[in-house]
Amino acid sequence: MTKILEIITEVIGWVRIVLSPLLIGLVIGAIVYFNKQDSLGLFIAITVATSGLVIGIIVATRIWRKTGTISFLSRIDATPDIKDFNEQNRDS
Repeated sequence: MTKILEIITEVIGWVRIVLSPLLIGLVIGAIVYFNKQDSLGLFIAITVATSGLVIGIIVATRIWRKTGTISFLSRIDATPDIKDFNEQNRDS
């Protein structure tokens, strides 16, 4: 049961990591398409969005294999001010 919960949390972390480059690709693709609303603009927009998805999948998979997605996200979400405060109080 614990292994299943661990895998579920890792998958949720993987999806969160994939979403970052995907959303960037979607925004850039939308900007391109709104500036050039023809078939070439649509092709470029879809290509940029798909590239964001592929890059996100590659990065998230590498992170999952290397450190684990939850470990990676917890380091990113950590607040350095709290860490510094805890280290100062521990030294006192």
